[in-house]
Formats: sequence, structure tokens, C-alpha cells
Amino acid sequence: MSAPHHGTPTVTTPPDGFCPGDRVWVHRGTSWRPGVILQSSPEAATVRYRPAEARGTGVDTVIASSLTARDDHDPLLDRTTELGRVAGLEQTA
Repeated sequence: MSAPHHGTPTVTTPPDGFCPGDRVWVHRGTSWRPGVILQSSPEAATVRYRPAEARGTGVDTVIASSLTARDDHDPLLDRTTELGRVAGLEQTA
């Protein structure tokens, strides 16, 4: 995977421009980490992301300057169900 090579994106998508399950890069500390949108609002988004190279994940709320779209596949975050939805985000009745 190739993370963005810049500190913060010059063009940002408002957090509510992302939908649950969208792949994103999350800027944390001095690096960009792969993540997935869990929920979004006009001001911020809740994301599940990999804070390190290990298998574990974290959940955090971030603002637009800490997000950018991600095209790369992350095998630990982007597992899909048979219906094509991101695992863990399915709606229950």
C-alpha cells in the first residue's frame, strides 16, 4: 500500500462526503494510516483504522484535514461479506 506522501491534503472532502464502508487514509501523528469510515457528519467522521503495521485496529473521530480517499486494498480492513458490504458494518433488522 502506498500512503499519501504529503502532510495534510490540499483538497479535502467534507466528512459527510464519505459513506460508511468507504476506504480512507487517516492522518495520525506523522503518518497516514489505512482506515474505513464507520459514520460521518458535516464536521467529522468516525473511522476504524490501523494505527500500526500490526493486525489491531483503533476507532477515532477525525476532521476533514485528517482524511483523504484511499484506493488501495487493505486485507485487514477491507474484508467484504457475500453481499459486498464491509464486514462489521451490516445493518441488522
